Amino acid sequence: MTNSMAHSRARRNPADGRAPVRRVASAFAVFLLLLGALGFVPGVTSAYADLRFAGPGSGARLLGLLQVSALHNLVNLVLGVAGLALARTVAGARAFLLGGGAIFLVLWLYDLAVDRRSAANLLAVDRAGTWLHLLLGVAMPALGLLAGRRAHRR
Repeated sequence: MTNSMAHSRARRNPADGRAPVRRVASAFAVFLLLLGALGFVPGVTSAYADLRFAGPGSGARLLGLLQVSALHNLVNLVLGVAGLALARTVAGARAFLLGGGAIFLVLWLYDLAVDRRSAANLLAVDRAGTWLHLLLGVAMPALGLLAGRRAHRR
């Protein structure tokens, strides 16, 4: 056996010992951090010159798909940072996934109710964003409950 193989086998897997719910929460937190950060990157965000702080007048589109505003990006960054902080414990991870999912479901309902062209559309959410809010609102709590059950069995 070569030294490199022995070394690679001796390395500890970073996921070892971490409850599945903590890994799931961390993954969602990193995803939200990426969404928030990439929303401020010209090129990744098309029509970057049209990025506004808030409201439907923001013409910037993350990956050319999701309408974003600076406020929308900041909300994603704050949720991502909170998620990473909460994912340090099993209870915190579960709270982030359930609470974050509830937040995204409320946003989804708000997206459905608000006129996208009105000033009430503070986050500058379009149809793709509405679907993403629904997906996150369902996936976060569902995976939080599933991963949490696996932690209790162990």
